[in-house]
Amino acid sequence: MEKLFRKLDELYDEAVHIRRHLHENPELSFKEVETPKYIAKYHEELGHEVRTGVGERGVVAKLVGKKPGPTIALRADFDALPIHEETDVPFKSKVDGVMHACGHDAHTAGLLVLAKALNSIQDELHGTIVFIHQHAEEYQPGGAIAMIEDGCLEGVDVIFGTHVWATGPYGEVGFRSGPTMAAADRFHIKVKGKGGHGAQPHLTKDSLVVACQLVTNLQQIVSRRVDPIESAVLSVGNFVAQNAFNVIADTVQLDGTVRTFKEDVRNQVEKEMERIVRGTCLAADVDYDFDFVRGYPATVNHPEETEFVAELAKSVPGVTNVYEIAPQMGGEDYAYYLEHVKGTFFFTGAGNPDWDVTYPHHHPKFDIDERSMLIAAKILGKAVMNYNK
Repeated sequence: MEKLFRKLDELYDEAVHIRRHLHENPELSFKEVETPKYIAKYHEELGHEVRTGVGERGVVAKLVGKKPGPTIALRADFDALPIHEETDVPFKSKVDGVMHACGHDAHTAGLLVLAKALNSIQDELHGTIVFIHQHAEEYQPGGAIAMIEDGCLEGVDVIFGTHVWATGPYGEVGFRSGPTMAAADRFHIKVKGKGGHGAQPHLTKDSLVVACQLVTNLQQIVSRRVDPIESAVLSVGNFVAQNAFNVIADTVQLDGTVRTFKEDVRNQVEKEMERIVRGTCLAADVDYDFDFVRGYPATVNHPEETEFVAELAKSVPGVTNVYEIAPQMGGEDYAYYLEHVKGTFFFTGAGNPDWDVTYPHHHPKFDIDERSMLIAAKILGKAVMNYNK
């Protein structure tokens, strides 16, 4: 283990270089072209077996150890977000309106140098290491499900993954067994009334008034219909009724998100939403369209693998605290991997303690403490070396 850790320490500057290169050259979900080429070339130069175009744009590389053992998958995502970067770092995005505002550049850099470090001790490795480099985590339907359908998990016994977490201090590592990240669904509602002059409301069917009632009525689902012991979020994020000041809206568009951890609660919210939309619109004598779009399922970590990684993380250099995190309402398509094979997904603290302000994920000023890549790589590397030994 010491040999692996020393090699990773030696590769830290390379990890920083890779991360900054990717940060300067971000690519949006389902539009990744150069990033998968860069990843594939890196693995090819190490002599790994490489598949490209997995699930359309993913890359899968394999390193076969010299000793028998399990097949262990490690996953990192590499897509960016449609956000214009507002940091002043010298390696800021060169692509207008696109940036790595979630840490996927760090995930990729960390996994690449871990692959190189493991390659250097191939004679000591048990089993096969599968490096899953996934495209399109940020945008549904996501890249994970397509990569799985294309065989990225064939023969895999267990999978491990991590997310650098800017709002968690550097050195701290968070784990949770069971439901850890929420199912992330969308909804779209169009209220279709009858527009008209603002001075003659009696001749209209005011879609805006109905839509306002819907926003209020929908909140009763979580507060009055879902068991308070369970967790659910229903948020309307978009309300569009654009007209002149003296015109009553003909149609109004509402869009939003629902977050849940359990499938029965997810089903209940969808059913209650349809009932409330139908009833509210019926009472106002207006028509409607309602579409509930299911996104990623909840990320449910397997208990044994979670405990295994949490325990070994305690003795990884640089780790100052290992703790149980609260469930996160953010969504992650890593969930699909855990539906097929056992494994866990943990959070590596990446907030720099010397920064006055730490900006959250998906913020135009988002950044990380790059040392977190080294901790993440060491935990994943130690998991590879110790699993089923």
